[in-house]
Amino acid sequence: MTRDAFEDLVRDALDDLPEEFARRLENVAVVIEDEPSPELLRSLGLSTRRDTLFGLYQGVPLHLRGASYGNVLPDKITLFYRPLLQACRTPDHIRRQVRTTVIHEIAHFFGMNDRQIRDLGY
Repeated sequence: MTRDAFEDLVRDALDDLPEEFARRLENVAVVIEDEPSPELLRSLGLSTRRDTLFGLYQGVPLHLRGASYGNVLPDKITLFYRPLLQACRTPDHIRRQVRTTVIHEIAHFFGMNDRQIRDLGY
């Protein structure tokens, strides 16, 4: 799958978000990178040989933003192109996994932890 086609899948996943969630995504940048760096994996306690990431949320979750929140750089949701392609065998599987990953990372923005997100199926 080309990078352009992958970017289209990410855009589609974002466009398919329910309006009640999409309108609350303020000060959040969604970016695509080829793959997580070894330094990033190590900083997250992951093995550079066994582990990888499909996505990563970095920022201040919505529920922790108080009255003084402002004048800050955007939060960032990163999707990792190569790990997603390597894990998925068909275009439909890639599409489903991109959607799942986008929703998973947005759930972090809304303050959910990994266990809560997994319990919801993402």
